[in-house]
Amino acid sequence: MGEHLTTGLDGVVRCWWPGDRADYLAYHDQEWGLPVVDDVRLFEKACLEGFQAGLSWLTILRKRENFRAAFAGFDPTLVAQFNDRDVERCLADAGIVRHRGKVESTINNAARALEVITEFGSLAAYLWGFEPDGSTRTNEGHIPTTTPAATTLSRDLKRRGWTFVGPTTAYALMQAMGMVNDHLEGCALHAVVEGERADLIRPVAAGSPR
Repeated sequence: MGEHLTTGLDGVVRCWWPGDRADYLAYHDQEWGLPVVDDVRLFEKACLEGFQAGLSWLTILRKRENFRAAFAGFDPTLVAQFNDRDVERCLADAGIVRHRGKVESTINNAARALEVITEFGSLAAYLWGFEPDGSTRTNEGHIPTTTPAATTLSRDLKRRGWTFVGPTTAYALMQAMGMVNDHLEGCALHAVVEGERADLIRPVAAGSPR
């Protein structure tokens, strides 16, 4: 077995990074890398990856329900209407990451997401348009922190006025939403994700030929 794989107490071979933490194992097995095309879930993932900057993902994961409560379930239509009182409410909420720049970024990005939805028909159609061809990994066990495709996505998001969407954040979003499969070879979830990605009907921009 590769040094970057581990066998859990349940006998399942997985990527090394969830360790033995139950909530992290559930995230690895039930969410990470599985394709997502729902706009609200995609917006949530984009926002939470932005909140993660400088922190661990486990910190964000364990606060996720609090984030959902604070940000109206990450419905961009609702978040885009947040005002200064909502910003102060979020900054007073000890259950989330109280970072003014990131809170204001979430509100800004909600408005930008609505613009993308108007242009492309859905946030999913826009994001999936940046899916790279083939694997992003060159060496087994070494997962990149960013890629050329993520840099391209980051640049386009910034051009559209999004914030807290650097290349590393953009790639974390691509991993989380299943645009790439970064479960390691030998991980039980690698084949599961590959199967779901193979069966996925990719969303396309409104007006685009199928």
